[in-house]
Amino acid sequence: MSAAGSSQGSKAALAAGVAEVPAGVAGAGLEQSLKKGVAELGLALSDAQLVQLLDYLALIQKWNKVYNLTAVRDPGEMLTHHLLDSLAVIEPLRRQLQGHAPVASAGFTLLDVGSGAGLPGVVIAICCPEIAVTCVDTVAKKAAFVQQAAVSLKLPNLRGLHARVESLTDGYDVVSSRAFASLVDFTNWSRAALAPAGIWLAMKGKQPADELDRLPAEVQVFHVEQLAVPGLAAERCIVWMRLAGSRAEPG
Repeated sequence: MSAAGSSQGSKAALAAGVAEVPAGVAGAGLEQSLKKGVAELGLALSDAQLVQLLDYLALIQKWNKVYNLTAVRDPGEMLTHHLLDSLAVIEPLRRQLQGHAPVASAGFTLLDVGSGAGLPGVVIAICCPEIAVTCVDTVAKKAAFVQQAAVSLKLPNLRGLHARVESLTDGYDVVSSRAFASLVDFTNWSRAALAPAGIWLAMKGKQPADELDRLPAEVQVFHVEQLAVPGLAAERCIVWMRLAGSRAEPG
């Protein structure tokens, strides 16, 4: 079966098994925790974006009953470990893109590799409507979930794709991952998908010194950025990489 056909089949199964999630299903406690976390991260999000984030969380909870999209099931933990963890990359991403021209005239493009339930891809699509986000996963049901989330949350800049990242050659401005693979494997597998002047965004826990040491010479690490995730007492960082000699280091 083709990737598209398999994805459509999973999408139909999901739609048949779980009802649509109405807007604002999350409780007041989650809403206040989200607002507090957003403020701590220095993000300026609209009420509509906050609703989309909460509805996305509720969508994951609902569909986890049909498919195991994430191992975390507690709503409070999902808020911290999924939403706020992903929200922590928004401002760093905006800073990296500032002053750089996108590859396509339509705007910036981002490929989220091994996206699973769409983390951080869906969160980026909600917070950055100017970025066209593609979430790719080899598991059809997960790609189908992201595709359905794009419809349910009314995100025209988001799509789910069932494919192997090695097969993609579109030339994205940013290729991201979150706890996906080693840096060597991540950059090697997604090399053809990265635009010549593009950047890799790898979300990690503690700084992966061993992985950094094993990177080939053609992959340049230009910044390791420490992140502080509200409510999460664990180390987090972004490893920013590009092809050596591709462009001047961001200021």
